[in-house]
Order: sequence, then C-alpha cells, then structure tokens
Amino acid sequence: MGTDTSTGTATGTATGTAMDFTGRAVLVTGGTRGIGFAIAEAFLAAGAEVVVCGRTEPAALPGAGGRTARFVAADVRDAAAAAELVERTAGLLGRLDVLVNNAGGSPSADAATVSPRFVARVVDLNLLAPFHVAQPANRVMQGQEGGGSIVNIGSVAAHDPQPGIAAYSAAKAGLLALTRALALEWSPKVRVNHITTGLVRTEAAAQAYGEDGGAAVAGVIPMGRMAVPADVAGACLYLASALSSYVTGADIAVHGGGEVPARYVVTRARTT
Repeated sequence: MGTDTSTGTATGTATGTAMDFTGRAVLVTGGTRGIGFAIAEAFLAAGAEVVVCGRTEPAALPGAGGRTARFVAADVRDAAAAAELVERTAGLLGRLDVLVNNAGGSPSADAATVSPRFVARVVDLNLLAPFHVAQPANRVMQGQEGGGSIVNIGSVAAHDPQPGIAAYSAAKAGLLALTRALALEWSPKVRVNHITTGLVRTEAAAQAYGEDGGAAVAGVIPMGRMAVPADVAGACLYLASALSSYVTGADIAVHGGGEVPARYVVTRARTT
C-alpha cells in the first residue's frame, strides 16, 4: 500500500490490488469496541494483521478473514505506554504500516462548572494521546521501506461545536490541526489524514439517544440515517491504501452531509 516517492506513483494502483492489505501491519487504538472494532475487522477482512489496544482486554476480539486481532493493553494517554504499544506492535507484526488513532470520546459537561481535571482528561484522550502514539509510529514508518499511513478519527464537533462538549470540541479541533501539521512535517514517506465523523450507531450512541434515538437523529441528516461503524471503516481503508497515495493532510467527512440547517427544518415543518 506504499508509494514510490521518487516518482510519486502508487504501488499496486488497480483497485483490487490497492485494497488488498495482505502482509500489512495495522494498529487500531480503541479497537476493542464500537467504531474501532469495525475498523479492525475491516482491515482483517482485507488481509492485514491487526493489533488493537485498550486499557482492559475485551471478552471478544475483532475477527475476520480467518484471523483475529491481537490485543495489547495500553493507556494511550500515557506517552511511555504509547511508545511501548508501538514497539510491541512492530515487534509482534514485524513492521507497522498503518496507525488508526481511534480512541477518544467524552461525556457531556457544563462548561461553566466543569472541573480542570475533567478538561485535562478530555484533552489528554482526544488530542495528546493521538500525538503520543503517532510520534513512535512515525519513527517506525520512516525507517522502513514503503513508509506508512496514519489516520486520525475526529468529529464534527471540531467544525461545529455543540453545547455540553466544549472541551471535547476544542480537543477535536486540535486533532484536526495536528493532522495537518504532521502531514507537512512527515511527508513524503508518512501520510497523515483525518476523518470527520458524525453520529455513529454504536452501543454508546444507543445509551445516549435511546433505542429509537437513531430515527429522531436521522431526520436532521441529509442521508436520512445515522452512520454505522462500517462507514468509517471504509474511509480508513481508502486512506490507508494505494488509492490515496497522493492524499495527505486531508479531512474526509463521513457524516452523511452533516446536519440539515435549522431554517430548512423549520420551513419543511411548515409545509408538511
């Protein structure tokens, strides 16, 4: 899935070949559930060897294509733990071709009363942790033939902050800026890209919106439905493949068109 940096041409440009990750090594942070679980399974199905991490080992690991992801326990908010995670991944798989920084999230909190400790934890997980993992991953990728690809999973909150998630919105905006900065510094051998996600139908979303919350949310999304984890996984495969060999510093929106503007919702309600 690499690029010949002397000519700028992708290696294996046919679509079928480009999406074949056989022999490639992938690390997915937060890959034990939700979106990360689906991302790990998508890479496994495409032929890759995958390591996922989390603070505790899950009851079941991602599996597809006759293979199961390997698990390494790590708290990526800790820089030393993140470095050890990358070292162990490269040791287990022999190299590291793709890093997906997926770990993140935050509960809602009132910006007027939220504690400094809460803010620090949100920033640690959603901004600093991806940086902690990306740095050692870049060192591995720079030193190997073919380089590598880093994909940061972001949020619409980086572009359109919502009430109750001030710290999260700021951290995710920082992640987008970090992506663009790293893309400039680490090219041409390592590509760094960002995916802006909207609401994704996961267990966590069901807890937040209720079992029927998806139907209500879908009404304000142009595509008429919430995203599913596989939608995000597909974008990750593209950004890690030879099909995107000239793509770095990009922000790909996987949010179904965002949210329908309020004025349109009001106008539509009056005419129905």
